[in-house]
Amino acid sequence: MARGKFITFEGCDGSGKSTQLRLLSEYLTKENVPHIFTREPGGGKISEAIREILLSGKNMEMTDECEALLYAAARVQHLHDRVEPALSEGKLVICDRYVDSSLAYQAYARGLGEEFVSKINAFALEEYSPDVTVFIDLTPEAAFLRKHGADENDRLEQAGMAFHKRVYEGYKAVAKAYPNRVVCVDGNQTPNEIFEEVLRVLKERGCL
Repeated sequence: MARGKFITFEGCDGSGKSTQLRLLSEYLTKENVPHIFTREPGGGKISEAIREILLSGKNMEMTDECEALLYAAARVQHLHDRVEPALSEGKLVICDRYVDSSLAYQAYARGLGEEFVSKINAFALEEYSPDVTVFIDLTPEAAFLRKHGADENDRLEQAGMAFHKRVYEGYKAVAKAYPNRVVCVDGNQTPNEIFEEVLRVLKERGCL
């Protein structure tokens, strides 16, 4: 059995990833394509527990290094619990956020540096590099306007606009560094226009 493909979706908070994942789920189900949807942090019992710690607005005193390490820990567990089994079964694995989020949020926006973040995520980067990453390119100003502001219960969304601007710059830097893997899709289009472009990209890359 051929190994499955690993597709990741990235973008700033409010960029429209959830809508695209829903549209893709409906399409794949209709086309009878074996697949799973998963997310980071999360995707399993232990990883979801770590997610609660990471995103809780009650944990504002968390250090940046602790944050980055918890994301990396949740990722390793997630790969073991969800990603590897599905890939081994030949399924398409679609993941809402992955290592590029750590690079954008922790390496760039938090200022921890790409070397540190890449080192603690070496297992994921070396063993589970995505076949294609779809980056929905929408500025944080436009994204938060679309979602009517930040979620007061989400620790990262409460980090402030300056932080999210750095996240966006981080994503752009990652896209520039990995042009063969990361495909930028204009997030200012309508959801259906974005989805048509997503489908085209996935078909061109041999994932569909």
